[in-house]
Amino acid sequence: MYFGFDHVSISYGKKQILDDVSMEFEKGKITTIIGPNGCGKSSLLKTIPRTVTPISGTAIFEDKPINSYSPKELAKKIAYLPQIHISPDDIDIRTLVSYGRYPYKKFGGGLTEEDNRIIDETLELTGLSHLSNRLMNNLSGGEKQRAWIAMTICQQPEVLLLDEPITYLDVGYQVEVLELVRELCDRLKITIVMVLHDMNFTARYSDRIYVLKDRKVYTYGNPNHVIERKNLKEVFSIDSQLYHDEKNNCPIVIAEKLTR
Repeated sequence: MYFGFDHVSISYGKKQILDDVSMEFEKGKITTIIGPNGCGKSSLLKTIPRTVTPISGTAIFEDKPINSYSPKELAKKIAYLPQIHISPDDIDIRTLVSYGRYPYKKFGGGLTEEDNRIIDETLELTGLSHLSNRLMNNLSGGEKQRAWIAMTICQQPEVLLLDEPITYLDVGYQVEVLELVRELCDRLKITIVMVLHDMNFTARYSDRIYVLKDRKVYTYGNPNHVIERKNLKEVFSIDSQLYHDEKNNCPIVIAEKLTR
């Protein structure tokens, strides 16, 4: 397996969140994990930085268990951006992005010429070069999220994990961030795994979708296979109308009413 989860179970105290969950993510594609609130989507991603420890099973990268990598080794392969992230208000974008070079720094060493070159390239790639000296507290929500994503890209990972990357953003910035995610996947050929709530954004920006329900994988596949009325009713308890977006070749969901 290139990257995925192998029979992972997670509990918080006596409450089991996930039970024997396996997923495999296609290299160079965007996969989104969806499901009801509290179904374990974020907990699953948190097993990668080891902020959550499974009671059984493990994540796999390049046919090896995640815990066989040192933290620095893993950070060169997989970058993780949590839903909530806080930076000092008095640092500028370039400084924040430079933190992505930490896995490559030697003890007591500063940024090298190579590090600065990669930082410059990352700022250019994410459209932040003209803002590189701006302080974080002077940025819009979308600009801040773009800067955080740039920091993870500066790690030069093969895999990028994004936990609800558009939460708290208005719809314009949500589109801006997800367009950036799509561009990074296509240009850098990195594997991206996201957690999202919005069905229409999930359908538009995902190559593949996993759905969690009742502690297990309920279904998975491409957006046209997964986003259908039966699944939406079973997982989210909603009736819906579905239309087809010809431009993006994906379904569009109009939720009608709760069926609980």
